[in-house]
Amino acid sequence: MQSFYITTPIYYVNAKPHLGHAYTTIIADTMRRFHAATGKETYFLTGTDEHGDKIVQAAEKNGCSPQEYVDSISALFRDLWPHLNISNDDFIRTTEPRHKKVVQDVLQKVYDSGDIYFGEYGGHYCYGCERFYPEKELENGLCPQHQTKPEYIAEKNYFFRMSKYQDWLKQHILDNPDFIRPERYRNEVLALLDSGALEDLCISRPKSRLEWGIELPFDNNFVTYVWFDALLNYVTALDWPDGEKFGKFWPGVQHLVAKDILKPHAIFWPTMLKAAGFEPYNHLNVHGYWLVRDTKMSKSIGNVIEPLEMVQKYGLDVFRYFLLREMHFGSDASFSEEALVSRLNADLANDLGNLFSRVLSMNTKYFGGVIPAPAEYLQDDMDIRELAVNAMRNYQQLFENVRFSNGLESLWELVRALNKYVDTCQPWTLFKEGNLERLGTVMYTLLECMRKVAVHLWPVMPDSSDKLVTQLGIPFDSTKINLPAEVESWGALPSGIKPAPGSNLFPRADLDALRKQAEEGKATSGNDQKAKEKKAEQKPAAAAPVEIAPIDFEDFQKVDLRVGTVLVVENHPKADRLYRVEIDLGEEKPRQVCAGIKEFFTPDQLVGKQVVVVANLKPRMLRGIESHGMILALKTEEGMQLLTATGMVPNGTKAS
Repeated sequence: MQSFYITTPIYYVNAKPHLGHAYTTIIADTMRRFHAATGKETYFLTGTDEHGDKIVQAAEKNGCSPQEYVDSISALFRDLWPHLNISNDDFIRTTEPRHKKVVQDVLQKVYDSGDIYFGEYGGHYCYGCERFYPEKELENGLCPQHQTKPEYIAEKNYFFRMSKYQDWLKQHILDNPDFIRPERYRNEVLALLDSGALEDLCISRPKSRLEWGIELPFDNNFVTYVWFDALLNYVTALDWPDGEKFGKFWPGVQHLVAKDILKPHAIFWPTMLKAAGFEPYNHLNVHGYWLVRDTKMSKSIGNVIEPLEMVQKYGLDVFRYFLLREMHFGSDASFSEEALVSRLNADLANDLGNLFSRVLSMNTKYFGGVIPAPAEYLQDDMDIRELAVNAMRNYQQLFENVRFSNGLESLWELVRALNKYVDTCQPWTLFKEGNLERLGTVMYTLLECMRKVAVHLWPVMPDSSDKLVTQLGIPFDSTKINLPAEVESWGALPSGIKPAPGSNLFPRADLDALRKQAEEGKATSGNDQKAKEKKAEQKPAAAAPVEIAPIDFEDFQKVDLRVGTVLVVENHPKADRLYRVEIDLGEEKPRQVCAGIKEFFTPDQLVGKQVVVVANLKPRMLRGIESHGMILALKTEEGMQLLTATGMVPNGTKAS
């Protein structure tokens, strides 16, 4: 069996985790799940980097020892991952005894080979980067990462003969085009190597300046420089040198990093591996930054996004989907709550959610909630099956090459095509005509393709994948997912089983309403809460009496109220305040209604929502368009509120 070993960078514990950490780790988790679903044995490592100058400074600032400080911050990372459904096999800390031993053993091995020497060096030292910068790498005399002036330090240290491996590394990159991906970062590294700028690497700090680190095995007056310590965690976790895991998983190793640590992983690390006698890794996968208002996230400017806040508001799988869909891997991307809500409403509620809602509701109505057996497949059915094959194949190839956004778009081409297939085949017409054989084929084609979509979503949205497959009436077992087999096979969904009567897994979100609710929550805290309690004690003013004219029960029985799902919302071409709305009431075709709610709702707020309709109103023409029914709503001081069921119900359900 092939192996797959994925690592995140070990996160530096000078600050608590934020969106950038969450993104990298969710990507790694997705890669691990994807490769497991293609039949590989997988191993997933993450952890924390806990040595260096910045740790000592942060500990002093917090009035504690370095060990106490790293224990507390490392725990924040470890405790966050289960909340994001991260499935890591190991969580490594560079302060662990197992890691100290590996670092010292590798250092001794490289030292004995002659690739580590003692020398004197003077350079511009950035405490933020914990590295020396040559003059030519500074930008107007400032660190290119932190835009601060480095301190010039001259001292004796130990150096790794990194320059010795420049030609080897360049040739290895040329011979293996996907060694570093995406290509832009490969080209960046090659340009650096072509410039001849590769110097030997300082790998120690004198204890007179820094004691918080792993002591050099050949000189106890020095501790190991952070990169020669941190990078070796990737082999420590596999129990190098004699562990079974090292022999099994190192051949399938891939690293995942953000672009700010490209140079250490693309240059320091492979040359270290070569000097120590290790085979180089297979791929270095490099992603861009998440920007907030076009600026890199920074605690100092107050634009850091807290992952759990977004998860609590919109759901974990929505958050995971957004991160993979919104960022084109390798490029920077902008994070905004508006963009997240837009993806939720458009991709998940309107496209995927609406597909499951309408198809399961139709199956309940037309076949009593039992999945029918297909009859003869016609050209329309074969076309959608061919499209499904292409979509799945593209999705898998793109995920294999870390192009997650493009892969999800390929899968969504199938989702949108299935919605169109419903409109083209018109199951409601087939049912009305009594053509149950043809209807059974259409419904089975839809349901089987929906199953394929659901299992392909497991790497990205594991909980939702489970729920969608379960809604189709079959037990979910992630260990039995075989994505390559899905491309070639058909008919894994058994006929005769009972799926759910409907689905409402991705309700639409109203960002304005959520923000208003949050503001109201703030307003009622603290002193405002006391004011609210005082007001509650006051006797409210009597409301003006409302006169309600009575009707006979027989009159009420004449009103037929039905629940349906809004499919289409368009502006009325001749009326500024009207929408033309199409609603699935479980009939042979969608019901057209003209609704005077344009000033209160946008189309995005309506599509996919279930509404209550007066279904037996006589059709009438409203400014040239026939309207057959009325959407019920309430007008309040806060605005218009739509009437709906408290939970998802099959389309056409009668109110009684």
